[in-house]
Amino acid sequence: MIVAAAQFAPVAGDIDANARSVAGLVREAGETGARVVVFAELCLSGYEPALIRDSPGLVLAEDDPRLAPVREACRAVSAAAVVNGPVRTADGRPGITTLVIGPDGGLLARYDKRHLYGVEREVFAPGAEDGRFALDGVRFATATCYDNRFPEVAERAAADGCAVYLASSVLTAGNDSFTGVYPVRARDFGLYVVLGNVLGTNEDGVGQGGAGVWGPDGERLADAGPDRPGFVLAEVGAG
Repeated sequence: MIVAAAQFAPVAGDIDANARSVAGLVREAGETGARVVVFAELCLSGYEPALIRDSPGLVLAEDDPRLAPVREACRAVSAAAVVNGPVRTADGRPGITTLVIGPDGGLLARYDKRHLYGVEREVFAPGAEDGRFALDGVRFATATCYDNRFPEVAERAAADGCAVYLASSVLTAGNDSFTGVYPVRARDFGLYVVLGNVLGTNEDGVGQGGAGVWGPDGERLADAGPDRPGFVLAEVGAG
């Protein structure tokens, strides 16, 4: 199976613009053979916790009509999109939520970030369940940024039969995750690790890019570079 790790600079607070950017990248990646396209943490709103706290209109529903362009793109190229945004939860606060939109445009899986970091705890509700889905016989795990600092998340994924670990993140310059987290999770647990990251400024700093894929031996298979929007492809499998 071919996966795509994507990066772009979200427009702060503009769900419609960001959904269009996601949809465009899904179409491009799908046309080159990708079956799964992975995006950054809060790619639908921008990583803007304070803005989300003060702007209830930025909170999405699972079936939000603003995501129609993404659903249409998934159907057009028969690819799944792993997108992340502020999505309503049962306790009234949004989660930092991954929605996996399947090749048919339907919701394949939902995952709410379990380990919140810093100001996120004041704005978002933590999740309580691990994220999983399967496509074409390959089992995937989802995790979001700070989640990846906890090795037990990847350990549970491997124990649960997952071959591919999808890490939607917001990493700024100097973040040590590129050397001390993602390749380590891949190597320690025999997983393909796929990183979706951001470009541009946000409330945490400036996105470093570097979206890409590590193989189960911890070696880089693909790197989108530090400053250009787009995606890179890699072949992953069940081993």
